[in-house]
Amino acid sequence: MAVLGLGRFGHSLAMELMRRGWDVLGIDSNPGIVQKTGDELAHVAAADCTDPQALEQLGLAQFSRAVVGIGTDLEASILATSNLVDAGVPNIWARATTRQHGQILERIGAHHVVLPEHEMGERVAHLVTGRMMDFIAFDSDYALIKTLAPTVVGGVPLGESLVRSKYGVTVVGIKRPGADFTHATAETVVQPGDVIIVTGKTRAVETFAELESAGPADEARSH
Repeated sequence: MAVLGLGRFGHSLAMELMRRGWDVLGIDSNPGIVQKTGDELAHVAAADCTDPQALEQLGLAQFSRAVVGIGTDLEASILATSNLVDAGVPNIWARATTRQHGQILERIGAHHVVLPEHEMGERVAHLVTGRMMDFIAFDSDYALIKTLAPTVVGGVPLGESLVRSKYGVTVVGIKRPGADFTHATAETVVQPGDVIIVTGKTRAVETFAELESAGPADEARSH
């Protein structure tokens, strides 16, 4: 795995990949950054990622995956991604700072585009304005949330609660107070204080999370 750009995002990504057992090559045009990260990463190189010959010398064409972590320098991000495409890297991930930037990266051949700042801002906005404990968007209109179970799903098995038909969401996981998360089934009976994992259209899960709930976690949020 190659990570191009060892700024805050690229460095953090490279370190996590190494922690998970990946063999990582970190590349940055700043010799100072390369020297600083040399003791942390197994393989680092100082090279201009916008120069196709530099990437060719590093053997990027032989890598099955590469991540362009360059964000603030739009031109460098685009050129580095284009170089990886030309080198035939089969799985290219690229960081974008705006949706327009992401669209450009997709058009030149990036297989996956991530917008960490935008996605984190969206996630935090959901958490600070409602009852959600966590929010993950999977697409422009589909999400998974963690929330305290609303009273409308309590007391009867989920299969009889009509949650899916009435609210357009599916309860896929449940956590009792003091216990670990487990998968939810049609026979699962939700109780006050339970935390549940719910999936569905973004607007549907947002509305569901705002339904009245009861339990210790709800009381804690009110203080």
